[in-house]
Amino acid sequence: MTRCYHRPDPNTPGGGVDDDGTSTSPDSTTPASKAALGEPPGLRTQFGATFDAVKRLLGAHVDLAKAELGDIVDAVKRMVALGAAAIGILILAATLLFIGGVLFLGEWLFGSIGWGVLLGFLFFLDIALVLFLAALDVSGRRIGTAFIVAVAIGIGFGLVLGFDVLHQGWRSLGDAVAANVIADEPTRTVVTAVAGLAIVAGILGFIGGIRGGFGSALVGLLVAAAIGALIGWVTSVPISGQIGAALGTLVALLGWPILAGLDVARRGIDTEALGNKFKPDETIELTKETIEWVRARTPLAPRS
Repeated sequence: MTRCYHRPDPNTPGGGVDDDGTSTSPDSTTPASKAALGEPPGLRTQFGATFDAVKRLLGAHVDLAKAELGDIVDAVKRMVALGAAAIGILILAATLLFIGGVLFLGEWLFGSIGWGVLLGFLFFLDIALVLFLAALDVSGRRIGTAFIVAVAIGIGFGLVLGFDVLHQGWRSLGDAVAANVIADEPTRTVVTAVAGLAIVAGILGFIGGIRGGFGSALVGLLVAAAIGALIGWVTSVPISGQIGAALGTLVALLGWPILAGLDVARRGIDTEALGNKFKPDETIELTKETIEWVRARTPLAPRS
């Protein structure tokens, strides 16, 4: 079969083509050939490219936000950690200052750190007991009255001991009644105090226990005599002003919770008023009124 070739036309790109189907029609042009020929992409291609660009842009913003958020979280953690450490150190410093202050006051006022420890412990114990009584709705007036009475007793006790009144009294009594029996003045003072208080306390104990029979009276005599002898020995020893003040403070700190407890035991606690604080009375009354209101406006069911 004879092929027919056309001459190449200078004005036609690509020169001449044969007539046997080897030429390419305009409809068979691919997108790549269209892009090569400078034709614009289609709508779907443009939408896909735009979507990919937006997705990459959002991903970049999210990554940036995550990075910045991580930096912020690290900064907050560092700030919180340093702040907590600072607060902890301040609490430690305050605790050290407080405990050291109590020990210093014990050494300065009473001549011994041990007094500071003992009296500080009793003081906090008293505060805890008083708060417990206040939680049970014991009035502040009753607690305050017990505190005032305890302070008055402690001051009186401290003044008596601080001025060495008891020791001087026992020494004078010993000089008057036992100067010819016991020559040594300190020994005479102690013996006079111990024997004198033992005899007096023993007689009182015997009288107090005689209602329960001779055995009970004998036990009361022995116990009271032992207590009296101990008190006599303590009061016959010369006491300095600092020790007297410490003992007076000790008596006050011991007396405050004891007096408050005796007051509670005598007058009791208003448990009804205490329980009413935990009852929603207004809600209960309002609920009752609502129920009555509903019943008044609800028709009664017919009787069978």
